[in-house]
Amino acid sequence: MDANTLLQILDIAFQKKVSDVHFEVDNPPIFRGRGQLIRSKLPNLTDKDTEFIASRILEHNGRTLTSDFKEIDASYSLPSGGRFRVSIFRQRNKYGIVMRVIPPHIGSFDELHLPPVLGEIVKAPNGLILVTGPTGNGKSTTLASMIRFINESCNYNIVTIEDPIEFLFTSQKSCIIQREVGIDTESFNAALKGVLRMDPDVIMVGEMRDKETIEACIKTAETGHLVLSTLHTQSAVSTINRMLGHFPPEGQEIIRQRLADILVATVSLRLVKDKSGENILPVVEIMRSTTTIQACIREGRLDEIEKHIENGQSLYHMQTLDQHLLQLYKQDLITMEDAKRISHSMDFERKLVFEQ
Repeated sequence: MDANTLLQILDIAFQKKVSDVHFEVDNPPIFRGRGQLIRSKLPNLTDKDTEFIASRILEHNGRTLTSDFKEIDASYSLPSGGRFRVSIFRQRNKYGIVMRVIPPHIGSFDELHLPPVLGEIVKAPNGLILVTGPTGNGKSTTLASMIRFINESCNYNIVTIEDPIEFLFTSQKSCIIQREVGIDTESFNAALKGVLRMDPDVIMVGEMRDKETIEACIKTAETGHLVLSTLHTQSAVSTINRMLGHFPPEGQEIIRQRLADILVATVSLRLVKDKSGENILPVVEIMRSTTTIQACIREGRLDEIEKHIENGQSLYHMQTLDQHLLQLYKQDLITMEDAKRISHSMDFERKLVFEQ
């Protein structure tokens, strides 16, 4: 493996619009396209090959590969402008690399098939907006689209704190400052402690990974700023439970009160292939913090939230995952098999019959 070969492989990934590239010892470079792993016809990689790739990426980030290296998240840019989010790790005492392709274009809500109500949600003057979902289901892309909307329509100072920086923004109506953990700041928590001195209106935190970051995000939202972040959860209820679970039982009631006061909305995502198999569509649950839902959070009645989301569809443009799946199925965009696979409900087909 040399620098030119690596660049050629990564250029192919961009041209073919794959989502990920895997480099592992004793396997050829592997691409993921439309959800499927595709083994390239290149030779199997050796220890030296993956060590070279890992070193090259770390050098690009101003770092070196040391003997005690375990894992790191980083970014990588091609001369052509293509960008990747990179995970470098050790496995069986060898190096492995997975590179996620970052699309060069930040899509609008319409281009990404996202509900237009997201535009209303991000116009909130302050509070906390959470984008959630499993890994690889569009959280970063959706968050970037929300920042794009604010950048195009509002005169704000936006500060992003990311690990690593993924989408690169150009200031338009807003001014955008992007900071990378490990390069521009030591940690999410350290960056959040200093961010208020940067005169922000909107703060985007790439991920709420631990109790300290969650608490810092809540505090920042309480100071009158709009905070956007992500969590690896599958619904509004699991998001609230995950946040509460980071705190000791005796402190959870206070956190519920604080969350009820500052939570603007949760946007929970899953991706599904359309019927042609050629395109990927987002399935989106949207919970907005109405007075009824605020009361549920304060009083710990989280099991009632999904019903309130269902009932708020016409008035507040909220929707459960199943409501959106039903809509996509009735529009003949997805199959019943895919809808049932993604649905949280055991009786999805019965819901369909009931709605018809």
